[in-house]
Amino acid sequence: MKSLLTTAAVFFGMCLVYILFMLSETENNFTYILDDAYIHLAMAKNFALHGVWGVTEHSFSSSSSSPVFTFVLAGLIYCFGNHQLIPLIFNLGCAFLLIYFLNKYYSDFFKESKSVVFAGLFTLLFASVHLLVFSGMEHVLQVLVVVINIYCFEKWRAADFEKSPCSVWFYATIAVLGLIRFESMFYFLALAFVFLLLRKGKQSGIVLLSGFIPLLIFAYFTYQKTGYYFPNSVIVKGTKFDFSGDLLLQMKNIVLNKILLKPYFYLAGLFPICMAVLLIFKDYKNKLSFREIILHNFLLIVLVINLFVQGAFGQFTNFYRYEAYLLAAFAMVMIPRLKTIFVSRTYLLKESRSAVILLLLIGMVFVLKMKLLNSLIITGSRNIYEQQIQSAGFLKKYYNSSKVVANDIGAICYFTDIHLLDTAGLGSAEMVPFKLKKNGTDDKFEKFLTQYSTQNQYQLAIIYEGWLDGHVPKNWKKAAVLEIKDINAVLGDTKVTIYSINPEIHNALMQNVKNFDWTQNVDVKIIE
Repeated sequence: MKSLLTTAAVFFGMCLVYILFMLSETENNFTYILDDAYIHLAMAKNFALHGVWGVTEHSFSSSSSSPVFTFVLAGLIYCFGNHQLIPLIFNLGCAFLLIYFLNKYYSDFFKESKSVVFAGLFTLLFASVHLLVFSGMEHVLQVLVVVINIYCFEKWRAADFEKSPCSVWFYATIAVLGLIRFESMFYFLALAFVFLLLRKGKQSGIVLLSGFIPLLIFAYFTYQKTGYYFPNSVIVKGTKFDFSGDLLLQMKNIVLNKILLKPYFYLAGLFPICMAVLLIFKDYKNKLSFREIILHNFLLIVLVINLFVQGAFGQFTNFYRYEAYLLAAFAMVMIPRLKTIFVSRTYLLKESRSAVILLLLIGMVFVLKMKLLNSLIITGSRNIYEQQIQSAGFLKKYYNSSKVVANDIGAICYFTDIHLLDTAGLGSAEMVPFKLKKNGTDDKFEKFLTQYSTQNQYQLAIIYEGWLDGHVPKNWKKAAVLEIKDINAVLGDTKVTIYSINPEIHNALMQNVKNFDWTQNVDVKIIE
């Protein structure tokens, strides 16, 4: 209990300090550090209040990258009302449960409370959980479920994989993981593969069934509405294959461009991979059999496979959110294996030298990462407030129920009742076919956007001009450019451009931009 309370006090104390800094940068308006959080909020609001699974109340859109998280938010909004702090409060609750299960897990390996506290805090910070809390997204929930999954797996493995309540919870968490984050399927595919290496076909099959059946059910209903099996965000952002082309060349390009030449892959995975190889090699030197090596390093092998597959078919960014569940899992598996270095103080022994060097390098990267996360949290919140929240406020005041074209859609959909055409494809199925092509933003895209926005009587566009790659429709007339003055940590662009699509509103649009009370850090340029 002491270690639990100490870990919780340190972590939540740190979160409180961050919140105070964030509020000081946003005129005391709490703002999430990613616009994507408001996509979840918009969908949850519309589902709870209007029964529409979409970013607007006017039409269905498969825009949520986490159906479970969005559904939970919808339930909370239905019960407690439409409050934008709900994702923050939910994430803080998940963080407490995360601390609880980490405390239970590490208490099985360490006798002293300070060791349990250190292990728990390192895991939380190594996985950037404090950053994830303020993202307002599903990643804290994903990390929590993975932690419970590993906790139950280790209990189950200790019982030699005999049927037990822990095995039931292990399979149950697998079942929900895929609908929390779709890349979680890489995790249970790796689990199934390693079970097969141990010739445990039954367990491998149950893992696959537990993981894929919920995904298939979701895919069936999504396909009825959109013609696609996955949400728009997964389709648009995921790795694409052209089965009519050279598959070997495509695989080569994926390995080269998404793994070998991807700096963020190394930041996320290089040291965990090196440590895993070191621990497995140590077992090999101790002359363990193949089966014993696999069994002793079961989760390490799973996580290394998972890391490479996610690198190839998912993505890693400087935000450290997509790999957070993997980093938490690596920490849980490695810390008990390395405890003798700290508890028994074997770090001076020759056989510990390689592990100690890797740990020092991990520590250096950890310090640099913490510095970057500070900027992402504080500066990111200010960025979203100055751009997305201000844009939403403008639309709310003057064009609350108008037809609007946009390409960063979260806040403007959550805070308004607009009709949306999303040129990025997340909120509008009409745009997805263009995003599936290598050169999606081309002359055909421009022609379609011109005709569609005109025929459907859209009034204005508020977009990142650069995202259209020079294919802004010729009949749109530029009214203003909004540019943030400070450092950009999380935005797609520092400039947002406002266009009139309906020529009759152009003069009024310019005047409304002039009249709106923009925050002082937004530079407003009217295009006369």
